[in-house]
Amino acid sequence: MANLEFETVVNEHYEKLYRFALSLVNNSCLAADLTQQTFYIYACKRGQIRDVNRTKSWLFTTLHREFIALKRKESRHPQFELEMMEAELPPIAPEALRNVDVKLMLAALERLDERFRVPLVLYHLDDLSYREIAELLEIPIGTVMSRLARGREHLFRLLNPELSQSNPNIIALPAPIAAVS
Repeated sequence: MANLEFETVVNEHYEKLYRFALSLVNNSCLAADLTQQTFYIYACKRGQIRDVNRTKSWLFTTLHREFIALKRKESRHPQFELEMMEAELPPIAPEALRNVDVKLMLAALERLDERFRVPLVLYHLDDLSYREIAELLEIPIGTVMSRLARGREHLFRLLNPELSQSNPNIIALPAPIAAVS
């Protein structure tokens, strides 16, 4: 029975946790590792969760804490990017061009400061509430709302530089980001 419960939680939350991890680290292998580590911790400590309705928040909080621990470790032991390997990468296949808009949006998200990117991803892609985001990031709900608004504005300006340059006082915000499948 316990294995069935664990499997249900994994099936229900894996994709959203992975997307959140990917938005944090921008590396699919590292995102998968963070997600797996989160579920490992859940498997070890799930008996400590008093309210099963808070499992989703617990998982996101745990993943975020693992990410912070990873960043601390990387700052003590930096790793170097192998950008010189680009010439050895295979050419882009035509089917990879189908999701150009999604890739453009994700690239723009990557350019946002982490304090704006994380709430945007959690709210729009992972469907967390303001309260869940506030608890996860350990910040007030008002700060979450402010960062979402400012993050949307920054994202809009990144995606529409011609509008931003022609009218610096533009206040239009983009529509909510649809979940990437």
